[in-house]
Amino acid sequence: MLARLKQIFFGEIKHARPLPCVRVVRARYDAALTSDNNRKHWVYADGLSANASNAPGIRRILRNRSRYEVANNSYARGIVLTLANDCIGTGPRLQMLSADRASNVLMEREFSRWARAVNLAEKLRTMRMAKAEDGEAFAIMTNNPALDCPVKLDLKLIEADQVATPIFKFPKDQAQFIDGIVFDDHGNPVVYHVLKQHPGDVYLRFTLDFDPVPAKSVLHYYRTDRPGQHRGIPELTPALPLFAMLRDYTLATLDAAKAAAYFAGILYTDAPANGEADSVEPMDSIELERNMLLTMPGGWKMSQIHAEQPASTYAEFKKEILNEIARCLNMPFNIAAGNSSNYNYASGRMDHQVYFKAIRVEQTALGSNILDRILEAWIAEAVLVEGLLPQSLRTRSADWSHQWFWDGHEHVDPAKEATAQATRLQNHTTTLAEEYAKRGRDWESELRQRAKESALMRELGLAVADAQSVSVTVPPETENDDVPLPEEE
Repeated sequence: MLARLKQIFFGEIKHARPLPCVRVVRARYDAALTSDNNRKHWVYADGLSANASNAPGIRRILRNRSRYEVANNSYARGIVLTLANDCIGTGPRLQMLSADRASNVLMEREFSRWARAVNLAEKLRTMRMAKAEDGEAFAIMTNNPALDCPVKLDLKLIEADQVATPIFKFPKDQAQFIDGIVFDDHGNPVVYHVLKQHPGDVYLRFTLDFDPVPAKSVLHYYRTDRPGQHRGIPELTPALPLFAMLRDYTLATLDAAKAAAYFAGILYTDAPANGEADSVEPMDSIELERNMLLTMPGGWKMSQIHAEQPASTYAEFKKEILNEIARCLNMPFNIAAGNSSNYNYASGRMDHQVYFKAIRVEQTALGSNILDRILEAWIAEAVLVEGLLPQSLRTRSADWSHQWFWDGHEHVDPAKEATAQATRLQNHTTTLAEEYAKRGRDWESELRQRAKESALMRELGLAVADAQSVSVTVPPETENDDVPLPEEE
């Protein structure tokens, strides 16, 4: 094309066909423009990969700051505790779904016995808190001979700081290595490097020795925010600057209120610089007595310091910043603040629905990534214990279908929920299994327990209420969704 243009320009081609018209399309995104107004705002935007953004040094700083805030901020501590309690509760419960009911009951009983022996619920709550505070949690499946149960499988929790590889011991193949984790060609973790001592342990002489632990024995619990991410960052990361603002503003408001509460003031004069006024030592302080009058030097006046921050401004700031802090955790304001005084039934229920949906998503991830692997390891050891499981369960063809139950969430208005539940059952739009699952209970176990209670009541001559004849009526005071919820005393 360039050679042809030269020929036309110098007259070498007398009758050239006109060149085709090329239309240039000009398009842009306003968000992609850089101007003097937004240059400072986007100065730290980068194109680093997920693993480069979560470099060991960055993760260490975020962990330390998050731990410091949770340890010293009452709201941060309460938010993390509430998140762990709502997500884990009293712990998961196993329900086997094979056709052999006797084997199901035996499996459920033995697993529950083991879970109590290793304190599984408390360890899961600790892992959930570590995920929010540190960004990730690790558990190593080990053998503990001291356990008071036939299966000696145990979980050893370790902090994220301890899963790392010293710089001078980096593997040769850097492409298959992320801090503390070695991967195969398909991106699957193969080995975890676990330091023998915690880097922050000041009572021991720290060494850089580590143990290579097979990936099948390690439970890595974290949230993947970007493709290719292999290490986690604290879930509180977006809220850390907001926590600092909240604490600084609280201290500033308190200092202003204390300055006004104390009889603090300044001494000033209206006289000119060379006017007649008694001499006063500059920057001198005067100790005041309570309920005493004060005389000033000639030509001088006393003025008290007033608080310039009204209480309403502080209350609104605190509410808005707590709402923004809790948003990154999908937690509504009333749960984060522990205060529902300004909520009514409708708004409270709507906020809770979003929060409980996030909890269900988290519980599903726990079940598939953590609990299923624990159950698999438990079964592998349980089938080797003589007399613990029947022979039919020791074969590879055995049916290990199962599901996990969690604690249910109490409804804001139990009367309305009971009415809706009865309507759904009557219209056959739900099942007993689904309704009991919402409360974290096994429907078969509950119905068998109810049958025992009914039989005993008939034996004792007590009346047994028929579920079909019971009509639930909503109390008048709860019929209006706009009625505010009662304040807690």
